[in-house]
Amino acid sequence: MPKTLFIDSTPDIDSVWRRVHRPSDVPVAINMGPVEAADIPRLIAGYDTVINDATYFDEETLKRCAGLKHIVFLGTGAASFVDLAAAARVGIKVSTISGYGDTTVAEHAMGLVFAAARHIATMHALVQGGGWRPMQGMELKGKTLGVVGLGGIGREMVRIASGVGLKVVAYNRSPRPDAGVPTVGIDELLGRADIVSLHLGLNDQTRGFLDRAKLAKTKTGVIIVNTARAGVVDDAALIDLLKSGHIRHYATDVFAQEPPQAGEPLLKLANVTLTAHAGYNTPEAAMTMYRRAIDLAAKG
Repeated sequence: MPKTLFIDSTPDIDSVWRRVHRPSDVPVAINMGPVEAADIPRLIAGYDTVINDATYFDEETLKRCAGLKHIVFLGTGAASFVDLAAAARVGIKVSTISGYGDTTVAEHAMGLVFAAARHIATMHALVQGGGWRPMQGMELKGKTLGVVGLGGIGREMVRIASGVGLKVVAYNRSPRPDAGVPTVGIDELLGRADIVSLHLGLNDQTRGFLDRAKLAKTKTGVIIVNTARAGVVDDAALIDLLKSGHIRHYATDVFAQEPPQAGEPLLKLANVTLTAHAGYNTPEAAMTMYRRAIDLAAKG
């Protein structure tokens, strides 16, 4: 039976985890995070399987993890936290969990659309600070939403957006005859969309997918929402276009470094809405994810 450690649980995770993990399941030792890189080899000594929420395993760390055979990453974006190529080289299997929070993440993405379109976070901060500035927003009905990526989350975004009254077009890297909405090339989508919502997984093919050339093809005044991964967007180009006003607003749940460092340029801009990688974070989604993680750990 695999010896398993959940390396970086949190109080919020633990409250749900205890409802999911059954006495008949594979035993899982719990360590409360966050975890510094230097401490990882010591913590996992004696364990061959690690359940990982948000701990960074770079190549140097992986090489020092003697006996580690399997990392079960809580989510789909393992590449943001684990050097997958290095893990393969040293013989460590990395498992991910998909589909557990499609509705939850899409609901968060739509929340960011509303927040960006109506300056909700900006006005909240102003009013809470004693100010008062009624800001003109964008009515969504009849506007065009471009959904980039038609996996489970993207398809849920299509469903929700259609109910709001948005006109939806979509792009997917491979054909999706079951899309249910018009699919177009990425350049056409960027040229038509008033709002672009990103739902791409991060890999070698999608890293920097929205580069400077593609971002320049968006409508002036576009809103971009990112609940995928920060790495699918060219950071420097994004910041430049936000500063110039070409991109009206960027609403994101994901950052290149999480939590973002003090020097993160997005923290200094007014035309952004920022959340703390919480799109997946509901009890309903969490229970599904933790159940699958336990089952993956048991398989080894």
